[in-house]
Amino acid sequence: MLKQYKEQLLHIATIGKTVGIKGDMKFHIKCDFPEQFYDGASFFTNLKKNITLVDVNLDKGTVKIEGVYTPEDAKKFTNAKLFTTRDETRKNCHLNEGEYFFFDLEDCKVYEDGKLLGVVKEIERIAVTNYLSVITDENLLRAGYAKSFLIPFIEPFKQGVDIDNKTITVSGGMDILEAS
Repeated sequence: MLKQYKEQLLHIATIGKTVGIKGDMKFHIKCDFPEQFYDGASFFTNLKKNITLVDVNLDKGTVKIEGVYTPEDAKKFTNAKLFTTRDETRKNCHLNEGEYFFFDLEDCKVYEDGKLLGVVKEIERIAVTNYLSVITDENLLRAGYAKSFLIPFIEPFKQGVDIDNKTITVSGGMDILEAS
């Protein structure tokens, strides 16, 4: 079942080792939206099984899976990765004004003063700052610039984002590229 969704799935958590004697497991969240993990939430796994969470304790970083009551049963899920779809993420996660899902920023064209700098490959988080990892435009590559570079996705660098048209306008991006 996972292969069928491979292109659309997002890795949002990983189950760790067993804790205690009742089938509890460590839970490692890999996303910015812990509100999607609640009692009764279901997810795809890389084990080709759908699971439903019960007894989610985000403060302790533990979780139980429906039907798993012993450490022996829980061990079968050690290192299992939990996935969800982009549509489910949009449905279950609330964004504030000026916030974006990383997957919506990917493949956006990055412009400065009307000049195409490149295309966002992915978002990288370094410490508390998110960076656009940009693959440099062919014209700039021919001019001898680096193949890729990072632009902080914060003001004053971030000037505008248009998800519908897949464009991001920046300031200072060319300076960063020249220094790369």
